[in-house]
Amino acid sequence: MRGRENIWVVIVLGLFMASCAPVVISSRPNSPPPPWFYPNRLEVVRYVYFPEFSIYYDLSQRTYLYLDGGIWVRRRVLPSRYSRINLRRSRYHRIRNYNDDNIRRYHDRHNTDGRRSTRAKSRTNKGRRN
Repeated sequence: MRGRENIWVVIVLGLFMASCAPVVISSRPNSPPPPWFYPNRLEVVRYVYFPEFSIYYDLSQRTYLYLDGGIWVRRRVLPSRYSRINLRRSRYHRIRNYNDDNIRRYHDRHNTDGRRSTRAKSRTNKGRRN
């Protein structure tokens, strides 16, 4: 009986300690997220969006998605034109509840100029009179 109690103590302590650390759920649990991504709670996220640069990062595929000549491309490394940006210091948004491979569909639905969401735009227009 004493052995079962010890196991429960170890399990409870393990769960308590795990709750203090950032946790990411993705389709590739053995692949750690990039160093700039530190969530502060348990969440299911596939994409992260950097609105200043119109760049998405796919946590499950470990690739960056960005516009190149009007076409969304997927690369493991950003091209040299982005070499001066520091993603660790950049503002980003976690894209929740979107798991489709086609990021263009999401981007067209949620971004008007690559920086604002359509929801924010419609909210600012509500109080205006024509």
